[in-house]
Amino acid sequence: MNSRLQVQHLLDFIDASPSPWHVVQTLEAQLTRCNFIRLDETETWALKPSGRYYVVRDGSSIIAFVLGQKALPETGFKIIGAHTDSPGLRVRPNAANYLDGFLRVGVEIYGGPILATFTDRDLSLAGRVSVKTEQGQLESRLIRFDKVLLRLPNLAIHMNRSVNDEGLKLHKQNELPLLLSSISEQQLPQAYFMDLLHDQLALDQDRILAWDLVVYDTQKGVFWGAEQEFYANSQLDNLASCHAAIMALLDEHTLFTDATRVCALFDHEEVGSESHKGADGSFLPDILARIALATGTAQQDYARTLAKSFQISVDMAHAYQPNFPLAYEPDHKVIVNQGPVIKVNAGQRYSTESHSEALFANWCEEAGVPYQKYSHRCDLPCGSTIGPITSAKLGIRSVDVGNPMWAMHSIRESAGVLDHAFMIRALTHFFMA
Repeated sequence: MNSRLQVQHLLDFIDASPSPWHVVQTLEAQLTRCNFIRLDETETWALKPSGRYYVVRDGSSIIAFVLGQKALPETGFKIIGAHTDSPGLRVRPNAANYLDGFLRVGVEIYGGPILATFTDRDLSLAGRVSVKTEQGQLESRLIRFDKVLLRLPNLAIHMNRSVNDEGLKLHKQNELPLLLSSISEQQLPQAYFMDLLHDQLALDQDRILAWDLVVYDTQKGVFWGAEQEFYANSQLDNLASCHAAIMALLDEHTLFTDATRVCALFDHEEVGSESHKGADGSFLPDILARIALATGTAQQDYARTLAKSFQISVDMAHAYQPNFPLAYEPDHKVIVNQGPVIKVNAGQRYSTESHSEALFANWCEEAGVPYQKYSHRCDLPCGSTIGPITSAKLGIRSVDVGNPMWAMHSIRESAGVLDHAFMIRALTHFFMA
């Protein structure tokens, strides 16, 4: 598959996945087509040599793995980690309110989005809803409004004369509610909103008990540039990395190798990872321990397995934007379409150290993939990833890498077509090496 086709596949994946729960649903469908078997954490596992399996925790975190042909202590685990969530807006429990003839939807800020980019966009809702069935049982159902449902109209420049000099500043409590409809004062806002959900799910009234609803941009992903060498979409941070990881796992050359290969894709990275399904929870340690147990690996041999294991934490990187040269460390400008980025931080915001850095560089060279190195400005706070968290929790060596992108945490992000293919090739070689 050439680089353009790989990116089109990525864009289709993102367009089908407006929330972390939809991300896992889309990935699960792809894994099932490739003969992966879903495992239940509440059941006993019986794993077969070279078997393909996956586990879902709470609908929005997923770990897929392929058993290697050699015993775990001989090879260790080869792990690629990424995250399924993206920064944005989430709908409040008491969602709807009435003000001056308009029904508005109240939202909370999730992670660190660039709030100004949510204005004047064609927005809608997606996520999961907890409902009570006719039999009185509770179950979760995915929901997605394909039509444009919401908007955050900007204030005209005539009322905000300083916007071009000082930037758009939105009050996080008062100015983020999204416009949904015009209603009369006699209509009940929450009842109106609940009717929308019930109609979308084809449910009778009073069946919905709770929800996790994400505000998403309905615009599809596109190629852009004179040579169509760039692409844009929402959620490139970090669905581009999730897609690259799964493509490497599903490559026909990696399905029968010596080491056990693992893709661990977590929710809640953008808010600190501290949850039962986040990278700072027990999900990955639990699954690795159960793989060892199901393959008859003794406790001391499991410790040996972890000591031989390696993780690549894949999260997007800050590409150099020539309009803002002072935002970058001058000796570490990484360029779109010039290869994956090894991310280094002395404060351990990234898990990279010299040996893991050298290993990834060597894998890139063996795969014929160019690579770059990134270091953040000392006078700006540096973001972090799941890499330091999972590396510390498991005691395994790790490297942090990512593809260069523009406008990280905007509702509309951009990256380079060649880089996505480079990353897939590098990750595939890691699984084969």
